[in-house]
Amino acid sequence: MNAPVFGLIVIGDEILSGRRSDKHLAKCIEILADHGQALAWAEYVGDEPQRITATLRRAFASGDAVFCTGGIGATPDDHTRQCAAAALGVALKPHPEARALIDARMQAVAREQGQPWQPDHPDHQRRLQMGVLPAGARLIPNSYNQIPGFSCSGPGGGAVHFMPGFPVMAWPMMEWVLTHEYAGRLDTGARQLERSVIIFGSIEAALTPVMERVEAAHPQVKVFSLPSMDHPEYGRHIDLGVKGPPPAVQAAYADLRAWLAPLNLRYGPEITRP
Repeated sequence: MNAPVFGLIVIGDEILSGRRSDKHLAKCIEILADHGQALAWAEYVGDEPQRITATLRRAFASGDAVFCTGGIGATPDDHTRQCAAAALGVALKPHPEARALIDARMQAVAREQGQPWQPDHPDHQRRLQMGVLPAGARLIPNSYNQIPGFSCSGPGGGAVHFMPGFPVMAWPMMEWVLTHEYAGRLDTGARQLERSVIIFGSIEAALTPVMERVEAAHPQVKVFSLPSMDHPEYGRHIDLGVKGPPPAVQAAYADLRAWLAPLNLRYGPEITRP
């Protein structure tokens, strides 16, 4: 079975409006890297049901392993559970285990606050909506407050893993998904390596022929060129390099440097990133 391709969907108007800064992208990349994996794509979506449904439909059909954060609560602006069901064409159903976990959590909160447990109170009945999930959903444990996330499989053989927007909850859930849903499927030997060199006083157009030559000669790697206008250490420069499997990167980088040599460029430091 092939190793999964990973994607990320971040849902929430607050991200797109700038009221909150997204922290999930950088952390997801870090978590995946710790498991020898890389993030292939990411999308940001506001709290608009039709757009969320369309995004999730594409994710389910992709065959990829997708983390999706935000919108699984029980307030009127939380649409992700409903959109997931619509994207899959299945019904929303109360999940008995999810309900039991929500009940247990709120009983514990009542005890901590010295309040009576009121399972029929309207507030609690609204909370139970967080346990109404697409048919066939699998639970993701929530180590922070025990109210679970959930996973659903798509027709393309992949899955979308839904978790809250709160980092303190979502990030441990990402770890759990990787170690439980994908146990034995992660090729930790397939770690990626980047090697690059800082180049001063050049333009990308002048470097493009060398980049094309390297990619043609080394199809296992990707060549990248990252120009910067105001870097705090290097100022105006281009970070030019290759990334991919370590053995392929070493060979491609050697050719890159050799084929750059006739251009008489001015170099800064070389950089290696695991």
